[in-house]
Amino acid sequence: MTAIAHDTHTARMTSGLVLAVVSATTFGLSGSLARGLLDTGWTPGALVVVRVGLAAVVVAPFGVAALDGRWLLLRRSAGVMLLYGLLAVAGAQFCYFSAVQRMQVGPALLIEYTAPAAVVAWLWLRRGERPTPLTVAGAGLAAVGLVLVLDLLSGARLSPAGVAWALAAMVGAAVYFVVSADEGNGLPPLTLAAGGLLVGALGLGLLGVVGVLPLRAATADVAYAGHTVGWWVPLLLLGLVTAAVAYVTGIAATRRLGSRLASFVALLEVLAGVGFAWALLDELPRAVQLLGGLLVLAGVVAVRLGERRRWEVTASTTPQPATTPHSGHSSDGAVA
Repeated sequence: MTAIAHDTHTARMTSGLVLAVVSATTFGLSGSLARGLLDTGWTPGALVVVRVGLAAVVVAPFGVAALDGRWLLLRRSAGVMLLYGLLAVAGAQFCYFSAVQRMQVGPALLIEYTAPAAVVAWLWLRRGERPTPLTVAGAGLAAVGLVLVLDLLSGARLSPAGVAWALAAMVGAAVYFVVSADEGNGLPPLTLAAGGLLVGALGLGLLGVVGVLPLRAATADVAYAGHTVGWWVPLLLLGLVTAAVAYVTGIAATRRLGSRLASFVALLEVLAGVGFAWALLDELPRAVQLLGGLLVLAGVVAVRLGERRRWEVTASTTPQPATTPHSGHSSDGAVA
């Protein structure tokens, strides 16, 4: 039975990794798509409101279907969806855009992507889940890799206000991973995604209405890699792919991997962003960025091995339930 439990755990982790890579890749596409629209006159606020709003409209029917009539569960978990929508969706994006208004994009991204370290610290302090040495080593490799990928060694201007906004965005990102991983609330991933996106869209829209988030749109054609498309094409892709697909697969992945490992796999979003910028915007990455990408990948692999080792130790030290002669199970373990 222990072998069956291990196989089940391995299959769950494998599917989680696939979903996490899909989520990181689709999230990474958003920057290049948005750049084309920003160049035609769209404001970041208008883009993010439309992006999250479209995703909410698309995911909502699936979220309702996933509830399967369990409306009491929805009411009981309303606080979780409010937290997720306001902090993980609206808060993270609003704070990030506020940061890049005051400082360069690279440092702002680097600060926001310290979220995996925040998740590790939270799980250690709150739940006593001490990271393994491999996890710590992987975090160090990933951090160095991010510095290289974002090309920060050439020097960057830091604004105290920008740093504060970027740290707030990091908190929102950390909340995304912690809440997404929580299966105790009973919310199906599709329902959590739909509710969070709806709350996030309403929150961002309110910020736009009161003038905190400037909203301006344009209808000019958009150019990518020498080709011109209508403005609605990247807008639909932003809503359907980089938000709807990204959030749904991200939550499903985090449920399988746990918030710690999922947050490190999500660093692949930076690499995907560089790759899409190369393909769509002809922004060729430098050799140092490619080296950084390899270090990020090495860091993610190390964290994965560290999490596997932690699970094996936990499984080997957890007392297994005794069985009766008629139970049909051996006494050496249970299926996870």
